[in-house]
Amino acid sequence: MLQKCYQTICTESGVDEVGRGCLAGIVVAAAVILPKDTDIPGLNDSKQLSVSERISLKEKIIKQAVSYGIGTASVEEIDRFNILQATYMAMHRAIEQLNPVPELLVIDGNRFRKHANIPHVCIVKGDAIYENIAAASILAKVYRDEYMQKLAQQYPQYHWESNMGYPTAQHIQAIKKYGYTPHHRKTFVVKSLQATLF
Repeated sequence: MLQKCYQTICTESGVDEVGRGCLAGIVVAAAVILPKDTDIPGLNDSKQLSVSERISLKEKIIKQAVSYGIGTASVEEIDRFNILQATYMAMHRAIEQLNPVPELLVIDGNRFRKHANIPHVCIVKGDAIYENIAAASILAKVYRDEYMQKLAQQYPQYHWESNMGYPTAQHIQAIKKYGYTPHHRKTFVVKSLQATLF
């Protein structure tokens, strides 16, 4: 069972991202402030949930949240600035949508670039420990999956509706056969294709 939050003294937002390791598509981050008396049974790390569970929990999170934000960074930004910097950009964009402004950010992972002088703490696997980070992971995951499913309708040969842009063998073979699209991360694709040659 997850803990509700990292601390109870000040307003806290959980922050998480999804899509860092993909060959195609945006990187997405979400930030969520949950009320202290929140009651959302089943909250967990989005990776541990089924598609239907994530969609159901998304609606409950949006309904109960004090505030939430979803931020993205484009493929162009990923290729230009690198995935780590693009992830920070997506996180910052999500945080900027919050009202009220949180007094503490609880970040999933081990790195973060300070934003707007808001104190933060990084927690490895925090999405499996705290409800607000788990909520952020679910919102980010559902948003990105829906985005990739829409793109898959335009580019069915890459099977993004199932691999969500991640480097599966099927996805890499499709790139070799059909080339890459405007939605592919060129820097990632080159590295992945080089890796398959050895």
